[in-house]
Amino acid sequence: MEDREKYTLDDLLFLMERLRDPESGCPWDRKQDFASIAPSTIEEAYEVAEAIETADFEHLREELGDLLFQVVFYAQLGREQGRFDFSRIVDSLAAKLLRRHPHVFPGGSLYADSPGNSVDQSTVRQNWESIKAAERDARGQGGALDGVATGLPALTRAGKLQKRAARVGFDWPDLDRVLDKVEEELSELRQAVAAGDCEHAREELGDLLFSCVNAARHLQAEPEGLLRGCNRKFERRFRAMEDTASRGGRRLSDLSADQLEALWVQAKAGEK
Repeated sequence: MEDREKYTLDDLLFLMERLRDPESGCPWDRKQDFASIAPSTIEEAYEVAEAIETADFEHLREELGDLLFQVVFYAQLGREQGRFDFSRIVDSLAAKLLRRHPHVFPGGSLYADSPGNSVDQSTVRQNWESIKAAERDARGQGGALDGVATGLPALTRAGKLQKRAARVGFDWPDLDRVLDKVEEELSELRQAVAAGDCEHAREELGDLLFSCVNAARHLQAEPEGLLRGCNRKFERRFRAMEDTASRGGRRLSDLSADQLEALWVQAKAGEK
């Protein structure tokens, strides 16, 4: 480790200000605006999630820094436009957390004595959702589905929409009923495909995906995380197929469908 004093948050804010300096700053950083860096923010958030899922904690430290830099960038843009600055972001966040945790901060006071662990987790969750609902009402978002961001990944947004609907009683009573719905949507998809109705088949496939998200919710699982895990599993097995074929002097593209299936079965068996 370098023999120097560690940089602080103030240093980072000053660094960002220097990067955006109209005269001596970085040309790329000066060119950016809220919209142009938003895709990078999403990418950095996914890289944080990946580091956590793979337990790569040294990499996680770096990725968290990259994600923090996104917030600092937005704060600088907000300050330049007279909208907000980093201190306003921190103040709003702290105020919201105090408001949403009355069981820890009585009266919304940061330094009030905590009553201790006298509230169970389910009650905390109910209170949290009630407070969030009151906040949405104050913003004029009184509908059960209001405030679910449209920019979320589709699987994540589907799960959030379903949770909101479930809070007002619109939900299947158990997982078995959800799986019945999955089978129903699959049957409707097969019928549309058999009829050669491609547009209808696409619609039914969307319904099937939505039902699968519902199944994930009833299993208390996050669908994006499940699919990321499935992706990693597919990659691992496919690379094993490539390795096996390569050791035999072959490429996957040279093999028949039956040979590829045999390699896939072998790759699956090799993980057990």
